[in-house]
Amino acid sequence: MAVDQLSQVLDLVQVRSVLTGGVAARGGWWSRGPLVDPVKFFAMVSGRARLTTDGVDRPVELEPGDVAILIGRSYVAFEAGDEPRHEVQPESDFSAARFVGANHHTDDVLIGGCVDVNEAGRALLFGALPLVAHVRASVSDADPLRADLLRLFDEATGDRIGSAFAIRQYGQLLLLEALRVYVGQADLPPGWLRLLIDERLRPALDLIHAEPGRAWGLAELARAAAMSRTSFAERFREVAGMPPLTYLSHWRMLLAQRALREDDVRVATLAAELGYGSESAFSTAFKRVVGEAPRRYRLRVREEAVAAG
Repeated sequence: MAVDQLSQVLDLVQVRSVLTGGVAARGGWWSRGPLVDPVKFFAMVSGRARLTTDGVDRPVELEPGDVAILIGRSYVAFEAGDEPRHEVQPESDFSAARFVGANHHTDDVLIGGCVDVNEAGRALLFGALPLVAHVRASVSDADPLRADLLRLFDEATGDRIGSAFAIRQYGQLLLLEALRVYVGQADLPPGWLRLLIDERLRPALDLIHAEPGRAWGLAELARAAAMSRTSFAERFREVAGMPPLTYLSHWRMLLAQRALREDDVRVATLAAELGYGSESAFSTAFKRVVGEAPRRYRLRVREEAVAAG
């Protein structure tokens, strides 16, 4: 797996997982609620539960260590055990007795959170994952995923010094491991995640990521992948969901958005660094991909950052 490139993408789109709450219950129970965050995740610490949500025909059977990532869903419901079932309200305080005293041999313990990404990241995740990505911990390479989940839950319930920092770090690692495991067990839709693990296209992708400002041509990229131009173009479109040079343009825009968010670089300088012959050409390309002009984008995201505190 192209781990370095995955790390680069996750940094660019500012992926951050935030633990928000969970359920600890025994016997038959159910819970249901609306989802307001575009990207949510749920992880089964112990026990079992069935997840249902809009747009999915069959319940997702969650087993110990499993993670479910939900994209753009409006509600989620869980049920476990035999009837009769009682309703359980999610709890946001992980120091509550129901979590601290949970018995992992007898209790169903489920935690949930949101995946916070910037606008570019939201578009990438929506295109790279299905409505519900079920990451199964039963596969042979899921030991790190299970370990990260247990450490995250331990920190959330331990109330130790530095726990808030640890929860953020383990939340990040849980999301990373979930993606690592998922790409090995699922047929991914066309998109950046599928592209990152395609070994035949990786030499060409390495060139694009290493020198995004270079005027790459289709023939040059095809030679790097040891393929004909036609075969390379067809495979790239099939895997990435877009032509190679369109991907190059989108990758440049991701880099541009990060620079505009974090740096004070002049737009003309940024345009030259990313391979555009003029500021006007860059601005046109940026507006076509992002939806607004570079200066307007910079002003808006910085005002939003200040407003968010």
